[in-house]
Amino acid sequence: MASPPNRSDSASGSPGGRSSAAILLSRQFKQMQTDKDIPGISCGLVGNSVFDWEIMLMLDEEQDSLYGVYENGEVCISILHPPEDDKYGYESASERWSPVQNPESILLSVISMLGSPNDESPANTDAGKLWRNDKKEFRKRVRKCVRDSQDSAWD
Repeated sequence: MASPPNRSDSASGSPGGRSSAAILLSRQFKQMQTDKDIPGISCGLVGNSVFDWEIMLMLDEEQDSLYGVYENGEVCISILHPPEDDKYGYESASERWSPVQNPESILLSVISMLGSPNDESPANTDAGKLWRNDKKEFRKRVRKCVRDSQDSAWD
């Protein structure tokens, strides 16, 4: 999941600072660390900034679709889009970002997208075509992508 640039609170000078956003994200992060009813999600902070998270999603065989994922790893889900009407008329404003979203709801939406994606509007069009035309080859490529990701995780 893409994260915003590192922020610091001008009063404290520390990453994440004491802003209300930092306090809220810190509370939500701690809650996600202690909740046992969020299957398949592991998260940690990069450095000590609550604005920079590293996320690992553990998916099953049915959740192996990557056509909602851009080549750079960013995901394409409506709740991350600005809260305005879609100029293409594809999404309503109510399907987009709202202040009630939190890290957990976003990650659960990503898992849902991977489990039952919209192949008529793929972020990765090549993957979307392969999914429709040759699911066996698609799954083979996804598994290779996962293995490559695991191999490079410690670099």
